[in-house]
Amino acid sequence: MSTADKARDLQALHAAPELLRVVNVWDAITAKVVSEIPGTKALATASHGIAASRGYEDGENIPRDEMIAEVGLIARQTSLPVSADLEGGYGDPGGTIARAIGVGIVGANLEDQMKPLAESVRAVEAAVAAAQAEGVDFVLNARTDAFVKAGDRDPAEVLKDAIERGRAYLDAGASNFFVPGKLDEAQWTELVGALGERKVNMIGIPGSISQEAAQRIGLARISFGPWSQNTALTALAELAERAYDGGGLAEGVRKLN
Repeated sequence: MSTADKARDLQALHAAPELLRVVNVWDAITAKVVSEIPGTKALATASHGIAASRGYEDGENIPRDEMIAEVGLIARQTSLPVSADLEGGYGDPGGTIARAIGVGIVGANLEDQMKPLAESVRAVEAAVAAAQAEGVDFVLNARTDAFVKAGDRDPAEVLKDAIERGRAYLDAGASNFFVPGKLDEAQWTELVGALGERKVNMIGIPGSISQEAAQRIGLARISFGPWSQNTALTALAELAERAYDGGGLAEGVRKLN
């Protein structure tokens, strides 16, 4: 399947009535394992996970060349469409999206990092233009950090800010709007009401709404960001703890590589 075909498939998965469930991966073996699980329809990378596995702090500290090389390696492990977390675009959103498409990526998160709205809109426009130049119906998942960087702001004002940014990014050509944070059902309902069904994406974190609620409200996608890697690291830490206490492998461990 060509890159353009995978992009069309990923667009269709976001537009479908069923909530798209995407488990984030961070290297070749995690991509292989998740892609082979029945029910997997697409993969997404996590920038935090990729950076951490290479000794970098999250937040565009990993060099762009390393990130592009890794997401390309992940894309080569599967026939499924892959969306990459490309942070804020590494100072060159258009160029970063073009390079990602070149290694087989058909969707991406692009963070606004709460930069001024006009600057963030220009970044979305640059990313969209780059994908159009490549002839790919790229799934640009424009992310706002309005909630994760809210601090002690009034939640109603944060939500208003998120809606304003969501409208601007969708108008600039983004396919979807990603709002990480622990929002309640009322907040998600207001977001979807303002921006449209199958346009808003969420992250599954401790305390987030259920998938049933997300489906009912009309969200398009749930992903798990760094929590998939934390799940794996928890299992590793527990093995070490058992080993140091004189134990061994937990029951039910599967040999997956």
